Amino acid sequence: MDRQHYQDMMRGNGQLDYEIYLKTEKLLACQKEPEDFCNPDELQFMIVHQVEELWMKLMASTLLDIDDCLLTRRSLKALTLFRRVHICQEMMTQQLVLLETMSPKDYQGIRLLLGNGSGQESPGFRVLLKMPQDLWASFTSVYLEGGARSLEQIYDSEYSHDDAYMVAEALAEFDEQFQKFRNAHMQLIYRSIGVAANSLKGRPVEILNEGLRQKFFPDLWQVRAEMTDRWGGTYGRKRDKLESPDNA
Repeated sequence: MDRQHYQDMMRGNGQLDYEIYLKTEKLLACQKEPEDFCNPDELQFMIVHQVEELWMKLMASTLLDIDDCLLTRRSLKALTLFRRVHICQEMMTQQLVLLETMSPKDYQGIRLLLGNGSGQESPGFRVLLKMPQDLWASFTSVYLEGGARSLEQIYDSEYSHDDAYMVAEALAEFDEQFQKFRNAHMQLIYRSIGVAANSLKGRPVEILNEGLRQKFFPDLWQVRAEMTDRWGGTYGRKRDKLESPDNA
């Protein structure tokens, strides 16, 4: 194949309406030129991380809209927007699989070019770490009526699968999907540079595991544990073994 010919075609000329609207000329110039790559896998590495930034930009923008919906209790709209965010989260996790096609040696060449940079410096990642506290404040103010209603009532004693329950579950789903992404990213790090290596910040990779234990909405996870303890109290923590119908 004529490599240069196809590379020129991939760039386009920026003159067609589609190219103008999507600014493809600028978009496709966000990666290095082929002759500047340290190895062919560097293009994949750059694109995957650039796409992640775009997904996170969409997620953050959508979470701002969700917060507006929560404050005005437009629950159905909020749930639709939460679904969009959840899909983005799923795609972010799935696309990490692409990086598993890169050998550890090829990644070492790319890693040398990162300076002290790491995913912790991602603007999208940093903003998504901060936004949940504002979402929780809005949920508490409106759906928990500023403290007049409790999660225990929503989930157990007054459970009715109402909009407060559905929004709470959407928040829990966001929390869970974020942790799935962090876990998938950690497994990718293990696969790329090993378990005992230091990060680019000079800290052991294992320290990054601390983030996997953090929850955005701990109250939503605690209410489940409390329910289990209460319900378990009605039959004891250790139950009698079930009898087989054949032995009855």
